[in-house]
Formats: sequence, structure tokens, C-alpha cells
Amino acid sequence: MNQTLIQYFEWYLPSDGAHWRRTAGDAQHLAQLGFTGVWLPPAYKGAKGGADTGYAVYDLYDLGEFDQKGSVPTKYGTRDEYLAAIAALHQAGLAVYPDIVLNHRIGADETERVTVRRSDEADRTREIGGEEQIDAWTRFTFPGRGGKYSTFQWNWTHFNAVDWDNGGQRSAIFRFEGKPWERDVDKERGNFDYLMGANLDTKNPQVVDELDAFGAWYLQTTGADGFRLDAVKHIRFDFFTHWLERLRSLSGRPLFAVGEYWNGEVGMLTHYLDACGRVMQLFDVPLHYNFYRASTSGGNFDMRRIFEGTLTAARPARAVTFVDNHDTQCGQALHSPVQSWFKPLCYALILLREAGLPCVFYGDYYGTGDGAQPPLQGVLDVLLRARKYCAYGEQTDYFDDYNIVGWTRAGDAAHPGSGLAAVLSDGPGGEKEMCMGVAFAGRRFYDALGGCPGRVTVGENGCARFPVSGGAVALWLPEDGALGPMGGQ
Repeated sequence: MNQTLIQYFEWYLPSDGAHWRRTAGDAQHLAQLGFTGVWLPPAYKGAKGGADTGYAVYDLYDLGEFDQKGSVPTKYGTRDEYLAAIAALHQAGLAVYPDIVLNHRIGADETERVTVRRSDEADRTREIGGEEQIDAWTRFTFPGRGGKYSTFQWNWTHFNAVDWDNGGQRSAIFRFEGKPWERDVDKERGNFDYLMGANLDTKNPQVVDELDAFGAWYLQTTGADGFRLDAVKHIRFDFFTHWLERLRSLSGRPLFAVGEYWNGEVGMLTHYLDACGRVMQLFDVPLHYNFYRASTSGGNFDMRRIFEGTLTAARPARAVTFVDNHDTQCGQALHSPVQSWFKPLCYALILLREAGLPCVFYGDYYGTGDGAQPPLQGVLDVLLRARKYCAYGEQTDYFDDYNIVGWTRAGDAAHPGSGLAAVLSDGPGGEKEMCMGVAFAGRRFYDALGGCPGRVTVGENGCARFPVSGGAVALWLPEDGALGPMGGQ
């Protein structure tokens, strides 16, 4: 069966502590749709306690168990509920990939006096002024946990920068004296080692040892099958090579991993893959931006070029494809939401084709809490079932028109009733002649998405003219196929 992921959260989920229970209750449904893996949000206590999405990491060992930062549960629920959700997903046959954030810590318990130098926000390689001393939030003692699971306490020596001077009540990027920026990181802003909060110093062997110990504890505690790795471009490129290889060795399991390297230039992504020894896959950020630009172009995007400059084109086996995520939502730091009208086309492009591992966004399937994105459940249910039962066999592309593009999948013997034809238009409607193969001669096809009424009969040469409505996608399936009127499942 085709592998398919779902990002099972969005930024505007309610802070009701009920998400782990929702996840457990939805496990069987997700498996029936054809999902094979679930990306779960950060499960540990953040600086805002029960209101924190988990990216402002406070205590990696607090999975909703200790009274810290004003609550016992996290935004998503308690430790027991989290483990129960993972068990339910596993019971449904789904792999579990928790979100792991190792770049920074926020919400320290105490300040320390530290000697620093200010860095220019726009060019981190440029210093502003000389040495000075600040009061930095760098002491993490976790009094609410009391040393359970780990006795490690963080101090300023474990970090290389912060963005707040508590004594002077001022914000800037303060690099600790004697701790230069990591060189092997993304070169945006001159050097993008620093992202937020208290930035971990992964050159410190104590830090590496503690992160290794956390990873081993997390795997043993949760039984996770791999990870979504946050902000990898801000961490020295060889760190995750070490971390993943160590955990794979300790666990004796392959441990799937996908990294978030947010850069729209595919060359940076391929460079990172090569630099880290190809120990992970990466999200195809350039493809997301192509989708975003196409959706905002009013039908003036050249659809023949939709995969141009993408990781899917350059390294298809390493590409995790997506349409939107929690960071691209309205109001977020990477704001670039794909317009709703175009999303069915995007999902057809990632779910019904050979290349890439697609990831469906919770906010697209169920809608977002801010109301900006209505649910696309009806469309996605059809596309997901088509991926599960029909999207197999040789792929033939027809990317030969500015507005209307399409492809066919010829099916294969391992998946009886498989095969499909997909046609997309970001402009006016029309038709595209495409060939299914002579094995489909005389067979009738219907548009499973319902936009085009009637039937299309494949000719003796295995070809037919498949219609599509304007600004839409048509998914043509054989009537006698796996999902047709004679063979629905």
C-alpha cells in the first residue's frame, strides 16, 4: 500500500487538553482512509504550560505529568493520555512520528550573569558594540519534576546565545563571549545558528550526552517509530547524523525521520541531505511555495512548471510533500497559506503521483480553529481512497499546456482494479487527451470528485479525452475498478 502521512494538529487547536483523546478516537478512521503514519505535535511542557503548542520548549521530560508552568497537562493532554493515543494508533497499524524540538529552551527558572556580544539581527556575523554583561534566563532546574527521569540541569554553559536581557529589560541577539556561532548552519542572515530563546550549544559534550539520553528515554517511554525534527537548519549539520544513528543503533530499528529545513531553494535542501549523510528526508518547501504562488496567480501560473525547482523533482525518494502546515497558517511566522480553491489540485498532485511521500495537514482535513480554512474532508476522502486503492502502476505525464495538465496511472497486478487519470486546470475548463493503455480499451471512466458528469470511454488505442472544469481537478476512475460502482470498497 502507498505510504501516506498526516500532520495531526494545527496551530489553532483549542487549549482544552483533549487532543490526545481526539487522536486515540480517530485512529481507526485514519487507518481506513489509508494513512500509514501520524505526525504528532510536541508532547512536552512548554513555557506557557497548558496553553503552549510545545515549540517553546521548557522540559522535554514532562509529557503532561508534573505541575510546571501553571499546569499538569500540556495543551494536548496528560502523559497517560499521550501514551494511550500512541497505543491506539499502533493498534490501528499506524506508525507514530512525534515532533522533536532540540534547538532551544524557553521559560528558564533562574537568570545568570553572562558576558555577551550583541549580533546584528539582519547579519548575525556583524557585532554591535563590545563586551557587556546581561542577566540571561539560562538556569533550568525543573523544580516541579524533582529530578525524575533525568537529574540534568541546564546553565549558561550549555547555550551560546539568548534574545533577552532581564536586567536591562531589552531584546537583542546576545551571543555569549567565547562561544562563536556554529559555522555549518544555514547562511540566511549571514549565519542562522540562532533562532529563539536560549540557543543550545551542541559543541558542548554535556549537551550532546543529555540529548542522547533524552532520545533513548523518549523511545523507550513512547515506542515512537521515528521523528519529525524541527528547525534543522539552525543546528550544526552533523548533529542529527550522530543523534539518529545512535538511536537507531540503541533501538535496533530503522526510525523514520523527516527534517524541517525551511528554505525555498532546492540547492540548500540537497546540500543539507548530502552534508548530514542522508539520514533523513526533508519537507519539500519549494513545492509548497510553488503551490502558494500558483494559488495566488489568478490562473496565470504556468502549470507545466509546478514541480520546477522542487525536492520532489531533484530527490524524489527524500521528499516529503505537503500543501500547508502549522507554520504557513494565517498569522504565523512563515505565513504563506495556499488558497482554498487551489488545494484540491495540490492534494491531487501529491497524493496521486509516484514521487514523494505526501503529508496531509490536519487543518485542511478538519478545518482550522481560526476559521481561515474550511474543512476539505469530502474532497480529501476521495483522493485518499484513490491513493490507497488506485494510484499504482506506470505514470505517464501530460504537462504540455499552460493551464491544463494531467497524468495517468496504468495500475498493476498487485492492486486489482487500480489505475486512474487525473486532469487539473488553474484556468478555464477543457479536455486533455491521455492514454491509459490498451488494457483499458472499451472501459468506462467516471469523475470520482463529481465535477464532470457523464462517462468517458477509452478507445481501442487505450486513449481518451478526459474533461476538467475550470479551476478544478477531475479524478477519472474505471467504473469496474477498485472504487467504481462495480467494485467499491
